[in-house]
Amino acid sequence: MSDGTFPQRLTKIDELTRQDHYWLEEDDECLFLGEYTARKGYAFSETNQLILNFKKSLSTKGSAQWRYKQAALDRAAAVLQVALRGAWLDIVTLIPIPPSKAKSDPLYDDRIGRLARAIRISPAVDVREMIVQSQSTTAVHDSESRPTPDELAKLYSFDPVLVSPVPRQIGLLDDLLTTGCHFKAAKKMLNEKFPSVRVTGIFLARRVPEAVDFSAFK
Repeated sequence: MSDGTFPQRLTKIDELTRQDHYWLEEDDECLFLGEYTARKGYAFSETNQLILNFKKSLSTKGSAQWRYKQAALDRAAAVLQVALRGAWLDIVTLIPIPPSKAKSDPLYDDRIGRLARAIRISPAVDVREMIVQSQSTTAVHDSESRPTPDELAKLYSFDPVLVSPVPRQIGLLDDLLTTGCHFKAAKKMLNEKFPSVRVTGIFLARRVPEAVDFSAFK
């Protein structure tokens, strides 16, 4: 059940938690706020509630559910503003990881871009949606077939207008860290384009494996 709180500080993926995210390697720097448990619903935790509301489909726009999506975005932005600290926000370029839907798709959701811009309004953070996905894919949580980072990277391209000036530091922003595939695909592109620029993954939550109830084996 919900504990009534959403984490206010970022935690770094380490050698113990990295094993929960198949594609991550030792040199990948990823930070997250909360821990999300799949198939447990809104009431399981504050993190589950925030993530599920934040991910509400665009098909709910205009319905009573839509206000919960915006409230989740506002709350996440407020927490990230404090957790990321002003000095880093002054020098970082925040780059949203593209969602599963291409911009041409009616269900394309720019929630990560909107979140990035809402983290600090004044002075504004350098937010650049420079990585573009060419075609829609099935969301990770809805698919049995999972692409590799290399396969996914083939669907990505750079918006040439947004690659200059060269970033001083890069924060790859997304809502949920699952296998790490999307992060690795985006990081690969950025490392090739900006080889001397540090890339850090920033996530609202990481997906954790469901706990096993060993009492059932007694």
